Amino acid sequence: MYSASSSSPPPSSSVSTNPPPPSPAVHGGAPSASSAIDFLSICHRLKTTKRAGWIRKGVEDPESIADHMYRMSLMALIAADIPGVDRDRCVKMAIVHDIAEAIVGDITPSDGVSKEEKSRREQEALDHMCKVLGGGSRAKEIAELWMEYEANSSPEAKFVKDLDKVEMILQALEYEGEQGKDLDEFFQSTADLNAKLPKYDMAEWKFQTDIGKAWALEIVSRRKKT
Repeated sequence: MYSASSSSPPPSSSVSTNPPPPSPAVHGGAPSASSAIDFLSICHRLKTTKRAGWIRKGVEDPESIADHMYRMSLMALIAADIPGVDRDRCVKMAIVHDIAEAIVGDITPSDGVSKEEKSRREQEALDHMCKVLGGGSRAKEIAELWMEYEANSSPEAKFVKDLDKVEMILQALEYEGEQGKDLDEFFQSTADLNAKLPKYDMAEWKFQTDIGKAWALEIVSRRKKT
């Protein structure tokens, strides 16, 4: 089903005077060299797969999935501390939140795939990638971070969800300035469609944290000046 190999390295031999061959997970749950390289080879697709929304709008040389996740990680790194939020966990979550797209691609609403089917595909892809990684503690951590983000079940997840939207509209602003595109739909996608408030009123936006709202407001303020 997947082009990347899902086979694991041979199991360790019995105890001897020579070092045993690597097992799927060694050193406290870290993957073997073979498992790590197999996993990273799958992740290479994050660098080469372009974000579908920009392609659909005719953006030239659009960012990759990895580009998007990298700047989100920087956002988490430089953001002010939020009481009760683990910044290091946010950085990790930003790094892995779209990792399943290495296999399923960037599925967008315009693809006509239901949320349930999208979730099923991504969960299956994540499970495969964690198996390739060897199933140790590193794989478990990636899976837990991804599922926490998907469920929006922690303060960290709520903050990273905000960063996902902030990074998107910042990129939209940059493409509008560089290529003269009208990308208003990406700004509108961050708004509560049921709200009956003026356009760009912060109360109607889907941001869950004060930092997310403040950064989004700064981006929109700059857009109005262009």
